[in-house]
Amino acid sequence: MGTSLSARMRTQYLQDMSASKLDVLVIGGGITGAGIAWDASCRGMAVGLVEMGDLASGTSSRSTKLIHAGLRYLRQGELGLVREAGYERALLHRSAPHLVEPIPMLMPIYKKGTYGYLARAIGLYLHDWLAGVKGSERVTMFRREGTLALEPLLRKEGLRGCGYYYEYRTDDARLTVEVMKSARARGALIANYAKVCAFIYRGGRVVGAHVEDQWSGETYEVFAKKIVNATGLWADQVRQKDNSLKGRSLLFTKGVHLVVDHAKLPIRQAAYFDVPGGRMIFVIPREGKTYIGTTDTVYEGATETPGVTAEDRRYLLDAVRHAFPDVHLKISDIEAGWSGLRPLVREEGKGPSEISGKDEMVVSDSGLITIAGGKLTGFRKMAEKVVNLAARQLQEADGTIYPPCTTDRVPISGGELNGLTYEELREMLVKQGKSLGIPSELMLGLMTRYGSNTKELLHRIHAASQASESMEIRVLRAEIQYSIEHEMTITAVDFLLRRTGWVLFDRPRAERLIAPVIEMMRDYLEWSQEEVDRQLELLQDQLQLAWGAPAGDRTELFPYPLGREHVEMVDTQEKEEDSPTISAMIR
Repeated sequence: MGTSLSARMRTQYLQDMSASKLDVLVIGGGITGAGIAWDASCRGMAVGLVEMGDLASGTSSRSTKLIHAGLRYLRQGELGLVREAGYERALLHRSAPHLVEPIPMLMPIYKKGTYGYLARAIGLYLHDWLAGVKGSERVTMFRREGTLALEPLLRKEGLRGCGYYYEYRTDDARLTVEVMKSARARGALIANYAKVCAFIYRGGRVVGAHVEDQWSGETYEVFAKKIVNATGLWADQVRQKDNSLKGRSLLFTKGVHLVVDHAKLPIRQAAYFDVPGGRMIFVIPREGKTYIGTTDTVYEGATETPGVTAEDRRYLLDAVRHAFPDVHLKISDIEAGWSGLRPLVREEGKGPSEISGKDEMVVSDSGLITIAGGKLTGFRKMAEKVVNLAARQLQEADGTIYPPCTTDRVPISGGELNGLTYEELREMLVKQGKSLGIPSELMLGLMTRYGSNTKELLHRIHAASQASESMEIRVLRAEIQYSIEHEMTITAVDFLLRRTGWVLFDRPRAERLIAPVIEMMRDYLEWSQEEVDRQLELLQDQLQLAWGAPAGDRTELFPYPLGREHVEMVDTQEKEEDSPTISAMIR
């Protein structure tokens, strides 16, 4: 059995977890759980990981999609965390250059703003020094005229200048999947859509879990020497299953992001600016779009679908209008959006924006290890801390000695450069793509998603070179096959939302490719027509959530019905009267 993260091997992985006692069972398939599985498997531990939904389907696909070096930590006086975050950011850029990309960020400074020009300059220079930022990316300070030359759209009234520095943009969902693939390559057994229903105890110690396959309904007994709760938003619920929910608990805050076409908000670089009320907002260009975020409000509703409210949209649009008065964004300009919850470790007397986001590890009386809080940037260090504890406890129990963490020395899946720079690898693969007739734009899109693994897709496209399909469909087919065989893609939502990001950042493509995606996945995964219909319903609900309407609510924000027998193929500009239904096309 190979080490690919194959959807078609998922049942086998669950059976293998159940067949022998693991060293570590990780509950949770977000970035934290992925990092733990990667670290533990690199040290030679027998590792299993289960996730009740899709990989990265919680907070790990709903962040601001930035790898921060710790400006917020600096404001809170956490100087050690600034240094650590800077190191981790640079390391991630080296380990996964296709997914972690430096981008310029402009921070305008206004009279009567939160901080004055001198204070901002000192803070940014101190941040760069602590974070070890390399020379070419260190902050440059500009006065008013220089700032307006960089970004003419900024509000001019009261403008003093700006700090011009670098942040690192990422695709959080893809980063999680690539780390998960790295864990699988080291032997970790991984299954999405597999939920821990209850724990198994011996002598008051947790020794295993009942894991239910959410697709087949079958339940497996999985035994492990150490069990780690890395479920993020659901960490307290898992602690309740262990009867160990005591002491500090989690506080959820909601962060909403909106996506508009770049032509509607044509900023020249990303910006991070004050808004009335004391918060700060990002606007970030990406793939022909600009996304705006984030809100930061205490949330107490359902964790699965926090949603985007009219108030959320109004708050973010008002913030943009205040910062860029010549930009006249309307509700109808919003093409997509997402809402994510941050699980913060509650600190009495502090509001959500004041809590640093530090991680916290708790070991229950039964031995369950829970890791909570933390930031995307620090996932590798969080994992190292958890696995260090597990290794120490395993050594105390049976004398087995495991080596120290090595994830700071190995590339993440897709980041294997084999002596080349990333730019050289990209140029080489673009040339190979051209030889197959693949346009550079398509190749660059593949590179940003798959990095060095793009070579595998090129092999698939070359093997299908005699096909009469368009190049776009041939590339799509290769992507779907690869994502099913190597990224545990099981649903159309998995592919269109988390593996490619098209639902959020390329709405026309997502709409245009619904039928072929469903058809190809049906053929590859052998779906029944009943399953096809269910997949369409899941996709419709997700599209409505991404475009601003609650699941099941047919509103003007989601004008294209996409369900069951009455699904119609609709051009993004004009509906054709005689369009065939998707159901008819894929029967």
